[in-house]
Amino acid sequence: MYPQKSTITKIILIIAIASTGLLFLKKDTSIQAQTQSPTPKPTPQEIVVNNEVRSLPGSLDNVPLFNSDSPEWVKKEGILLSTFPPDGKKNPNAHLNFPFQGKFNLFAHHFTHTPPNLRTLYIGAILYNPGKQPITVEILQAASYLMEPDAPFQQKPPLSENPQGEVYSGHGIRAVDNVLRGIRQPTFPAQLVIKPGESKMLLNGAIPVRDLPKPINGRSTFISLNSSSQVYAATLAMYAKKNPDGSDRAPTLQEWQDLLYNGNLALPRDKTPTPPGATGNLIYSRVAGVQQGSTWRSQLVDKDSSNLTIPPTGKAYSYTIATLRGGKLGTEQVQTAKLLVRYPDTAYEAHGNYGVHYDLTLPLHNTSDRTKAIAITLETPLKDDKLTKGGLRFRQPPLDFPYFRGTIRLRYKDDSGQNLTRYVHLWHRVGQILEPTIKLKLVAGEKRLVRVDFIYPPDSTPPQVLTLRTLD
Repeated sequence: MYPQKSTITKIILIIAIASTGLLFLKKDTSIQAQTQSPTPKPTPQEIVVNNEVRSLPGSLDNVPLFNSDSPEWVKKEGILLSTFPPDGKKNPNAHLNFPFQGKFNLFAHHFTHTPPNLRTLYIGAILYNPGKQPITVEILQAASYLMEPDAPFQQKPPLSENPQGEVYSGHGIRAVDNVLRGIRQPTFPAQLVIKPGESKMLLNGAIPVRDLPKPINGRSTFISLNSSSQVYAATLAMYAKKNPDGSDRAPTLQEWQDLLYNGNLALPRDKTPTPPGATGNLIYSRVAGVQQGSTWRSQLVDKDSSNLTIPPTGKAYSYTIATLRGGKLGTEQVQTAKLLVRYPDTAYEAHGNYGVHYDLTLPLHNTSDRTKAIAITLETPLKDDKLTKGGLRFRQPPLDFPYFRGTIRLRYKDDSGQNLTRYVHLWHRVGQILEPTIKLKLVAGEKRLVRVDFIYPPDSTPPQVLTLRTLD
């Protein structure tokens, strides 16, 4: 049975009134939304922690590192870094005359941005035997990656377990991660045999941009080598050559040699660095030279002891990492590698220690009469030289820019007695308050060894600290 007509009229009237009410409600809500001010951002809070800040024991070794990072952005092809002798070269000032022998490392980190006609830029690394006998150059570990598509800069969680090396946030970061794991990419041979007076290519790597959403790309390379006798090295930048059909091709060895012998330094040159001891605005500039030191091994122990007594409850020790001029974190220690040879318009020191292997051992000892919980954290305080506020400064919320991003290796026994090797990728903003990298419980009188090591990742910004804290 259908309702009566009067009943239908009443229903229609009720619906109309309800609809009108909803309309007014929507309008009122919209008006409120327009008149409400946006939620203000929280006021940043600076947090000062009074850890005992300690210089890092040990020192850099003497293994040289060929450090090619200037100009970082290449606009005009040329010589990036040459340790060849200047004799017979058209521009002798472009050649630093530094031979390598035995173990040495090579680091090259360069970008291209909107090149002419979107041409592919190539980065070449060439080795030369000046002697009268053949030499063998072993390629121990080696990795070379593009920013796109191999390892784009991407935000990551503050800590990610990274057992297979599948987490990375930049091409330089991925390259040094590979070398830390002992990897030699298949594109690199196990060795090069170089005849007297002969040169061979170690790298002939493209940086394409044509098919990218933005014509910006980079290549980062890190190689550990061992030469049986003296060898010279150079990195160069050259745009692709053309095949008869107009397609791009890689430069040949002869073309690289012609650039090396007759070319100028690549352009543009980076900012002029501030000389040591000068006052005013501090400009570090980019590195193009040979640095003294590739590894910093350190035993973090008490004075006149083979152990490190954990701090009292609620206290912490912070050991400085990669301190530099203007960023010594209240210590007098500058860990920056010295440059044995360099170009006059590039950095005076290897600021940042890109490619340096930090190998830190902590032989922990709980000397108390009860179980203690400890935490070990690699962290990035705000940059300071003198700690004028009395301690390491952090910020909540942290500054947005990531200052440390890369993989570190952790080796220790967990609380169940199991030996662990963990690779973890860290992505830290400057001043960020972090969760511990390692947490352990040491029973009364217990000794336990913890080892933390990493190759300082390109595109990170020093300094950092490794903090040991007793929680309870």
